[in-house]
Amino acid sequence: MTYDRLVCANCAAPVAEGRCPVCRANRERLTPQGPTPAMLLTLAIALLATLALLAVVQTA
Repeated sequence: MTYDRLVCANCAAPVAEGRCPVCRANRERLTPQGPTPAMLLTLAIALLATLALLAVVQTA
């Protein structure tokens, strides 16, 4: 679930707007921190492609 649909119980405003300290704290907590699984998969594929390219170049 994303925070753009949540309503704050403290101020009754959307959490995404961050009107009160409770909204801002929850918005920070729900914001993705660190790498996503899609980013990690992309990096793994790029690493494997680089290793395969280096193996082909060394055998030639």
